[in-house]
Amino acid sequence: MYITETVRIAPNGTTYRCVLLRQSYREGSKVKNRTIANLSHCTPQEVEAIRLALQYKDDLTVSGALQEAPLHEGRSGGAVWVIYDMARRLGIEAALGKDGAGKLALWQVIARVIDQGSRLSAVRLAQTHAACEVLHMTRGFDENDLYDNLAWLADHQATIERRLCTTRRGDHKPTRFLYDVTSSYLEGQGNAFAAFGYNRDGKTGKPQVVSGLLCDEEGTPVSADVWAGNTPDMRTLAAQITKVARRFGCERVTFVGDRGMIKGPQIEELVQAGFHDITAVTKPQVERLLKANVLQLALFTAQVHAVEHEGTRYLVRRNPLRAEAMAAGRGDKQRSMEQWVARKNAYLTTSTVFTG
Repeated sequence: MYITETVRIAPNGTTYRCVLLRQSYREGSKVKNRTIANLSHCTPQEVEAIRLALQYKDDLTVSGALQEAPLHEGRSGGAVWVIYDMARRLGIEAALGKDGAGKLALWQVIARVIDQGSRLSAVRLAQTHAACEVLHMTRGFDENDLYDNLAWLADHQATIERRLCTTRRGDHKPTRFLYDVTSSYLEGQGNAFAAFGYNRDGKTGKPQVVSGLLCDEEGTPVSADVWAGNTPDMRTLAAQITKVARRFGCERVTFVGDRGMIKGPQIEELVQAGFHDITAVTKPQVERLLKANVLQLALFTAQVHAVEHEGTRYLVRRNPLRAEAMAAGRGDKQRSMEQWVARKNAYLTTSTVFTG
């Protein structure tokens, strides 16, 4: 008999340990193996004791005379140190600060990267990982401390976001911002922002919250916000315009958003702030531009064409991927109709027809 031990790390970072007591035996001319017992639930000390007994099974008096050093599994430090070093290089540690609240906030970031979970799971994670040792935290904490720390993060969000942007970019301020919103539905009750609205998750009858993410031209997040679940997308843009001008001190800015985000009133707000926008036009707008001869169908080719009209610059191009998708959709509809016609014809062929 012998002991095998395998360790597997799942994509989510969870470590699975499998310890088996196995036995080799011969079946004819073949040597096979079978599992006698699963020792995964045993402690490392118990596994080592069984391994030692198997090693000296012919003379157990020898194993009794051995003086084995006691085994103790310390806290894991590798994952914590790697993420902490990355956070330090990215300026996250400097943005959060090195006081107690900043260190707790940094641990919440590290714990979230190591394992997805609640505040309580982050506390339990600190019991098996070297959180206090790596972050030089002099006192312990529980889930209530982490919830209080979330309130501290909300109160200092503007300062933290500004520090992060300055650390990463210095005096080079972004000139383009990418902005979009999404929603997350809720199962519980009592959320201050919970409301019924346009649900992007397809969960009808569930309250939700709306969250917005503002990124720079490289796609790096610079700010995030949360609103009530019934807030329209376009109504969130005004806060982003104010934030870019005041919090980040940007002057020459172009906002990039989808056609549901940037419409007439939002374009006026951007113009008043001295900003520009890049968005898409809707199908009715394209039809009106074609009818007014501002755009022509001949412009929709593989080559990008630019047309300026009344202070707006239109960039038009034929989208081959969209054309393939539309062709596939038409093909599916045609096949469905042909199958329906074939069924009806088969029914009429086999049915008895009565004539007067």
